[in-house]
Amino acid sequence: MKLTGAIFDMDGTLIDSLGFWDILWEALSQRYGDFQPDPEANRTVRTIPMKEAMYYLHDRFGLGPNGETLYQTANKMLGEFYEQQVELKPGVMEFLTQCRDQGVKMCVASASDLKLVRMAMAHCGIEEFFPMVFSCSDIGKGKEEPDVFLVARKHLGTPLEETYVFEDSFVALQSAHRAGFPTVGVYDRYGFRQDILQETATIYIAEGETLMKVFDQ
Repeated sequence: MKLTGAIFDMDGTLIDSLGFWDILWEALSQRYGDFQPDPEANRTVRTIPMKEAMYYLHDRFGLGPNGETLYQTANKMLGEFYEQQVELKPGVMEFLTQCRDQGVKMCVASASDLKLVRMAMAHCGIEEFFPMVFSCSDIGKGKEEPDVFLVARKHLGTPLEETYVFEDSFVALQSAHRAGFPTVGVYDRYGFRQDILQETATIYIAEGETLMKVFDQ
């Protein structure tokens, strides 16, 4: 393989953060009555911008007084989580350091708000690796479409066939794959359909493995 560019998802790929959703469901249940989204809704909200996700939950389930209230609640909680609790997944710092040392151009493409992403990067000490971060909120489309990856690659200026997209979401990974990117599928204990993620990925990082596996290919 030849790796000259890397586009990283944040949640579930670089940082161990997807457990936040369980915290959020508990908090919303305490405010509005017992709530647990069905599997389809759970998958949907993890691949679209937070504001869109909260409006979706209100419209579909009648949760909360309105979507904006849900968004403000979730955004505040997520900010506190990113700023105080979130941690890198094992091997991430080592991998990013080696990418930098080998001249790999890197950026982040996230469904989360840019301010929150930068808070998480600051807390985890990885800001130096990512001078540029792209958000689905700014692009205007979630990761079910490849737009955020295409914009990120254009910024990197690296060849499509040498620009790997790193994702834990099978929806996002399939989107990047359809756009022609080589991909790295990253196992996360909160992830859905690991079978599809593994089948789609050019390289699959299984449970117990780290991103350093990429350099063994």
